[in-house]
Amino acid sequence: MPEPIRAIPVRYPGRWVASAFILLLSAMFVHMLITNEVFNWPFMFENMFIEPVLIGVRTTLVLTVLAMVIGVLIGIIVAVMRLSGNPVLAGVGWVYTWFFRAVPRLVLCVLFGNLGVLYSTIDLGLPFDNYWMPLLGMSGDARFLSFETRDILTAFVAALLALALSEGAYMAEIVRAGLQSVDKGQTEAAQALGMSRTKVLRRITLPQALRVIVPPTGNETTAMLKDTSLVAYVPLTTELWFQLQTVGNRVFDPFPMLVAACIWYLAITSVFMFGQYFLERSFTKGDRQAQAGLKMLQAKTGN
Repeated sequence: MPEPIRAIPVRYPGRWVASAFILLLSAMFVHMLITNEVFNWPFMFENMFIEPVLIGVRTTLVLTVLAMVIGVLIGIIVAVMRLSGNPVLAGVGWVYTWFFRAVPRLVLCVLFGNLGVLYSTIDLGLPFDNYWMPLLGMSGDARFLSFETRDILTAFVAALLALALSEGAYMAEIVRAGLQSVDKGQTEAAQALGMSRTKVLRRITLPQALRVIVPPTGNETTAMLKDTSLVAYVPLTTELWFQLQTVGNRVFDPFPMLVAACIWYLAITSVFMFGQYFLERSFTKGDRQAQAGLKMLQAKTGN
């Protein structure tokens, strides 16, 4: 009769060494946070909740939401244009995506902040009136309304345009990938039933594509929240990063407010990620129910 096998547990000394090393580094980091006077924690907590900073938080949130809403709408339109059989629409959609994905958002913020250099006024009317009206022997112009550029293109509007147009290019690729993930047979079947292209997109394709679109859109929202700090270069003075910098520079002690900026962005991003988690779960609820039903069926049939 064979002797019983003695199971000897495998030792992992490297894991314990690595764990001890990580704990040591963590203790050193916490000690540095507590003892280093450069952080100036009392000054930071005293100034990170003052009214200008809270206004900056509100501006950052409003910019994030508006830029994402406009960006998603633009992305859907451009994605449909990219998938269109019309070469003009597809070409314009490609050029838009190419340009706004290629130019950094910081450059776009500075560019849109200086658009008033191009035109001092914005006129509404018939195009090229300076050319065709003299040829017809007509004097004056064919413009109906005129606005001062600085009155319309405020710092907030310039910042919103820069972020939203840039986001629209990224969302266009996300939406296009989502639409292409839906089986073409479903579109053909819906069209065979007499549904128009718009109705097929709204009722058949887009709802199924949302499972592919929603997760990266949540990541884009988090990225947009962080990129709102770039509008300080427009300059938009009511933005969170600008306000925190102003507080630190005013007392010639900027480092504590840099830490305050990290804390603010970490807090807001954590809330966004928490909401994204439950949003994604709601879109995969049907898949989980289907898998549970399949397991129950397999258990009953013994397969």
